[in-house]
Parts: sequence; C-alpha cells; structure tokens
Amino acid sequence: MTEDLDALAKELDREHVFHSWSAQAGLDLPVIAGGSGTVVWDHAGNRMLDFSSQLVNVNIGHQHPAVVAAIREQAERLATIGPATANLHRGQAAQRILDKAPDGFAKVFFTNGGADAIENAIRMARLHTGRDTVLSTYRSYHGNTGAAIVATGDWRRMPNQFARGHVHFFGPFLYRTEFWATTPEEESERALHHLERVIQSEGPSTIAALLLESIPGTAGIMLPPPGYLAGVRALADKYGIVLILDEVMAGFGRTGRWFAFQGYDVVPDLITFAKGVNSGYVPVGGVIISPEISATFDDRVFPGGLTYSGHPLAAASIIAAIDAMESEGIVDNARRVGEDAIGPGLAELAEKHPLIGEVRGEGVFWALDLVTDRETREPVGADVIGRLKKELTSRGLLPFAAENRIHVVPPCVVTDGEVQEAMSIYDEALTKVEGDLA
Repeated sequence: MTEDLDALAKELDREHVFHSWSAQAGLDLPVIAGGSGTVVWDHAGNRMLDFSSQLVNVNIGHQHPAVVAAIREQAERLATIGPATANLHRGQAAQRILDKAPDGFAKVFFTNGGADAIENAIRMARLHTGRDTVLSTYRSYHGNTGAAIVATGDWRRMPNQFARGHVHFFGPFLYRTEFWATTPEEESERALHHLERVIQSEGPSTIAALLLESIPGTAGIMLPPPGYLAGVRALADKYGIVLILDEVMAGFGRTGRWFAFQGYDVVPDLITFAKGVNSGYVPVGGVIISPEISATFDDRVFPGGLTYSGHPLAAASIIAAIDAMESEGIVDNARRVGEDAIGPGLAELAEKHPLIGEVRGEGVFWALDLVTDRETREPVGADVIGRLKKELTSRGLLPFAAENRIHVVPPCVVTDGEVQEAMSIYDEALTKVEGDLA
C-alpha cells in the first residue's frame, strides 16, 4: 500500500504539477513523504540524507517540534490577518530578527520570500537615493521575479530581461579569476578596482544600489577574499550608493553565524533574508532596514505592500525557529561541524578524487567544483553531474547540484555521524563515476 502511495505521488506529479527551472517531459523526481532532522523518507520508508536542505533553506532540520507546535498553536489562535494591523507575534518576530542584526537596525519589512525581499530592497534604494541603476555580479542569483531575476547574473536572467536599470560586473573568485590574480589579496584588490571603474563608467550619480550576496550561494559558494566586502562598503560610501547584502541563502546559521557578512567586517544599508529564518516551514522573507533608509518613509508613503506581509503563521514560525536555534546551539553546531567534520571530510575526498578541482566553504555551506582536468580547470559537463546525482540518490543521499558543482549543504543540525555517512556516499559515487569515465 505504501509503494502504491509513492507511485500515486509520482503519477499525480507528472500529470498535474508544473516544475520550476525544468523541461517538464521526462522528470523523475524523488518522493518525500516525511522527515526528521537531516533525514527524509518516502511512503515506503526508504530513508535519505538530505544534504541539499531542500533549496538550502531547512537550516533547523525537518519537522523541528518547537516550530511545528508554534505553527499549530498560531493556527488555532489566529490563522491569518492583514498587514494593516498590529499583531503581537509579527512584532516579536521582527524583534527577534533585529536582535541578530548589527546595532542600529530597527525596522523589518516582511515579504513572502527571498525574491520579493530583493524587489523591495531595490525599490527602497531607488526611492531613497532618487537614482535608478542597480549593480550586481555575473556570478549571482537573487530570485525569479522582475528586478530580482535581472539582477541575477546566471543564465536564468537571459530569457527574462524585462526590468530596467541593471548593470553587471565580475566579483572575486580566485579559482576562476577574471583578473589574472594569484593570491586572495590580489583578487580582492583587482576586483575592487574593476568595480570602481564600472561605477565611474556608469556614472556614480545614476547608481542607486550595489547588490551582493554576502557569499554567493547557487553561483558557487565563493567566500569573499580578505578586504573585499569592506572595500565594497567603502566604495558605496564614497559614491553615495546603497549597499544591499543578500542573505537569503547564507543567513541564519548557514555559515555558522547568524549572518554571513558578520565574518567580513562590513555593515550594509539593507539586508534581505528568507529561507533559514524559519527554515521554510511557512513562506516568508523580508528586508532589514537601516535607520537612514527607514527615515525616508517616515513622512513619505512607501509604495509597496503584500497581502501576506507579516503573516501570523510565518511570524510564529520565526519566533520558534530563532529561539530554538539559540537555545539548542544550532548556529554554533553549524560552525563546529564545518570545521571538524565537513571541511576535513571534503579535503580527504579531494585528495582521492581527480574530479574535484576545488573544495570551498564554511559552516554547512560548501561546494565541490568538479573539473575534467585539474590543470586546465575545465568544468565537467551536465552529463557528469547527471550521473553523479543518480549515483548519490541511489545510495540514499539527496544532493544539491548547480552547473559543474555539487554543493554540500545539510541542515545546521547535522551530526558528525551523518556527515561521516554522507562522506562515504560521496566517495562511492565519485569512485563509480570516475570509473565509468576512465
């Protein structure tokens, strides 16, 4: 009977569900019926390690009892309310978020997710400065809505370029440097020089915002080199540009810090968040707003809003998630397990497997950059990634794949034992694929 449910789930999915970022014909997706912590299973009880955290958002793990209980209790108390009301739990959720932000931030604008957080941050920056242009990097992903997808640098922007006022530049990435750099310091200095020349060439008086992922996620988990984010902050100050840091994927524990930028000596003007703030249990996102930008709208109407802004179920889940992450040491676990288990484990894999060109990351936020040749660093093709995904899935691990990379991104609650189990699966899958390619 349980196998019948798995077959039914697949049948209904194929017949009726239109999936994002996919050609629809031939999709054969895993069935997930339940989960707990780092583990998910289908109706038949087949267990899988979730080392994708779904879309790198289930930071607190699946079915955390405190978050589930908070949603249930809120649904019984008040299932929904409009944004043009004061609600205790909405205010408490905003307060919890601000407690983790840098000193001075005092307001949160709630959205339905990360993409519309980006949309509204861009809107705020444009209205605050009276300027139009937004600068963002080619190696980036900011969401699927109008301005967010055009701010994105990867291929998904190209069929969707309907928003105006966007310019792209190259950010730092030493492994595939655009600047002929040989050290992290050179990469940082040259990337900052390139950015300043773009600002000057576009006209500083036209530029409203610099939009960056603190650590680019889907684009490759590229940690900023020394001084880069501080240098971007200095350029923003020099030219009167709003600095927006996108923490949608990197925030709320993913790096072993509440916000990724807190490790890089920088404070932005606007911070976007979603995903890990409540681990996706209820759709939510938002913008954390600096006092200067918030004051712009003290006596001026902010021309933006959403029906579900600050939804009470989302607010309750945020309160419970942040409280649990704090009381249970979940953010510190992400830091520790990255240092003690994931990082060393991936380094051992890299020594053994020639397909791995580079390992990079921190916390529970890592990437394996896969190459056909370590000298040329030529990325592997989609066929290799497809084979590797199949081998990983068949061995009981849900992977996150992007371009030529496998991202190792388990929930922040992952244990050392689960990491060890995952490393064995990565090892077996890489061995199989390398053998097939030989």
